[in-house]
Amino acid sequence: MIQSLEGMDLADRLQETSSRLKQRLESIKTEEATKTAMVMPFINHVLGYNVFDPTEVIPEFIADVGTKKGERVDYAVCKDGEPIMLFECKQYGVDLGKEPISQLYRYFSVTQARFGVLTDGAIYRFYSDIDEQNKMDARPFLEINILDVDTIDVGELKRFTKTSFNLDQILDTAKDLKYTREVLRLLAEEWADPSDALVRHFAAQIYDGVKTKAVIEQFTRATKKALHQFVTKRVSDRLKSALTSPDPEEVLETDRPRDEDEPKQTVEAKNGIITTEEEWRAYYAVTAILCSQIDPDRITIRDGKHSCAILLDNNNRKRICRLYFNTAQKRVGLLDEHKTEERFPIEEISDIFNFAEQIKATAQRYQQ
Repeated sequence: MIQSLEGMDLADRLQETSSRLKQRLESIKTEEATKTAMVMPFINHVLGYNVFDPTEVIPEFIADVGTKKGERVDYAVCKDGEPIMLFECKQYGVDLGKEPISQLYRYFSVTQARFGVLTDGAIYRFYSDIDEQNKMDARPFLEINILDVDTIDVGELKRFTKTSFNLDQILDTAKDLKYTREVLRLLAEEWADPSDALVRHFAAQIYDGVKTKAVIEQFTRATKKALHQFVTKRVSDRLKSALTSPDPEEVLETDRPRDEDEPKQTVEAKNGIITTEEEWRAYYAVTAILCSQIDPDRITIRDGKHSCAILLDNNNRKRICRLYFNTAQKRVGLLDEHKTEERFPIEEISDIFNFAEQIKATAQRYQQ
């Protein structure tokens, strides 16, 4: 049963819908089940369009493409008798890659709708024709995960609700949203692995000599280090409270004997705990790995005397990984599905990217 929206704001509706969906996920094994149990409640309960009123929501909307007749898009949301949003749905968990987006692309070009939504019931990607009119963009300008409501920009999603929908206002902000999203993606990539173009840009402004291979390699290292130091300085104040909060597990470690290969600290902080540059770099590597699925603001670092924890929501029960960098052999502690930690040796901080899938899997378990 789809409940009434009376007395509930959008944030409440999102939270309730998300909670209900999480209880049903194991039973959703087909595309039709995805539509019924996930997409219809989103359109009805979150966006506020009556899925039982064919003047508002048309299932199997006919969108003939050229000589192809009988082409149908899963749902068309209408206003004043005209489609304003097209929903192309895939089975929950399916990769929303090349084939699904090509289908939505075809439907978009032959209707009056200015917005196309590609979804697996959990991820909703909103597209428009920002770059070229009547031609759907290759990249979405907005993406939300209904199972992770803490990362949803409620203000932007509200623009698509029945009571707030205004085509001109959405189009005005969609361009900024799209370009901001793309810049953030590029910044994350450059931060993790500076491109040759960025390195040469900095080198050209600093170094007057011939840009030999050795010079470019040196500037690559310098650029990566400078990016890390710049971001570290910017976020250190925000993380200060987390750094000064003792980790309960670290308190238990204070009495353990020091490993033979564990060096003594050469610099003392006020509380005896120092977050090193390498630990910060590792933190940002983890943030880069997870930035596509988790808001970086939710990922925090909490240092201890013998190890450094990277947490979700600053919650010790949501540990993403633990860094053991105070020994000659650096190790990263990762949790398996049974929350058992295994420590893996690394030589370089960049080796953390070799464990990206395990880190993502751990973070994903906390989202369920």
